[in-house]
Amino acid sequence: MFHLQGKTALITGGSRGIGRAIAVRLAEHGVNIVVNYVRHRRDAEETVAAIEKHGVSCLAIKANVAKEEDVQRMFDKIQGTYKSMDILVSNAASGVLKPAMELTQRHWDWAMDINARAMLTLTQHAVPMMENGGRILGVSSLGAVRAVPNYTVVGASKAALESLVRHLAVELGPKGITVNTISAGVVDTDALKKFPNRDEIIGRSLEMTPLGRLTTPEDVADLALFLCSGSAAMIHGQAVVVDGGYAIQG
Repeated sequence: MFHLQGKTALITGGSRGIGRAIAVRLAEHGVNIVVNYVRHRRDAEETVAAIEKHGVSCLAIKANVAKEEDVQRMFDKIQGTYKSMDILVSNAASGVLKPAMELTQRHWDWAMDINARAMLTLTQHAVPMMENGGRILGVSSLGAVRAVPNYTVVGASKAALESLVRHLAVELGPKGITVNTISAGVVDTDALKKFPNRDEIIGRSLEMTPLGRLTTPEDVADLALFLCSGSAAMIHGQAVVVDGGYAIQG
């Protein structure tokens, strides 16, 4: 159904959680993978092993996507292995969880650089490798359009990411490159463990989700797989939500 064999994908923040799930799911369908990570080397090595079990090649590269010089070095390494890139998934994310009145300029710049500006830098490097078209995905969250306690700067950066996707879609569509956002509901990953009210968030999410369970990294990966496929050729410039219906209940 998906016909992705032989394609190449870069997944930032690909060593754990949602990024790892997307990387493995694409590998299951024949995609060669570049896993980007910044701190968790052992997790990256385990992810590479999980990917290579599916008979595809995998390259793990340490790089901070918020630093342009790191991104340049990463793409130099990628181009030394692969002639082209078909899929870019901007998944790496970070940010401080504090009330708005406690935020500093450093907090703001940190979240914006990693969660929003990095996608622009990555795209600028990836597009020259997408001579035959491609797929670009940004991973966002419902906090981009909803108020979530302590999520101010992360939510603002995710909103910026979603706006960037729309502008890139207009510019890159004529090149045969689709650009979309995956907006995930509450996903119980290591990132959620950093929330001081994690248990409350999970409890409310279960209560408010019509399908009765949390969204999993694999659910997000299934959507990414679809958006990377030819079946999604006319889905462009959209924020596609995967949340089991959580968002429709206010």
